[in-house]
Amino acid sequence: MSKVEDFLTSEEETAIVEAIRISEKNTSGEIRVHLEANSISTEEPKKQIDAFDRAAEVFDVLHMNNTKESNGVLIYVAVEDRTLVIMGDKGINDVVGQNFWESTKDTIIKHFKNGDMKQGLVDGILKAGEKLKKHFPYQKDDKNELPDDISVG
Repeated sequence: MSKVEDFLTSEEETAIVEAIRISEKNTSGEIRVHLEANSISTEEPKKQIDAFDRAAEVFDVLHMNNTKESNGVLIYVAVEDRTLVIMGDKGINDVVGQNFWESTKDTIIKHFKNGDMKQGLVDGILKAGEKLKKHFPYQKDDKNELPDDISVG
């Protein structure tokens, strides 16, 4: 098994998807989690790239920049590289500031360092969801624009 397959159990994956669903019940925002082994470019296969650049590629591939209010949030984890990037679309970035993403990242990393990957992701998702709720509250005509499942590359 690869480190990506070992990163979360199926029960942990279920808990993370549930955290996404809970968060999205209160906001029009969209949250996705993407796991992969390394930050390898899809444009130049086998070429290691900066994790932020790879997260931007994944953001695009997952169509996260196609939400109605530009309020998608990606939590990107390159498991073997031990890197984490949280990327928000323009709508959310315009209202939260970079320090919010850094504090959310710190919340996740604190749990990762203790070996609790699931709780790190759940807490990060819920924290992002609270901020999305504040700036993009749920409206009765909101649709779930993106899948809630964990994307694996």
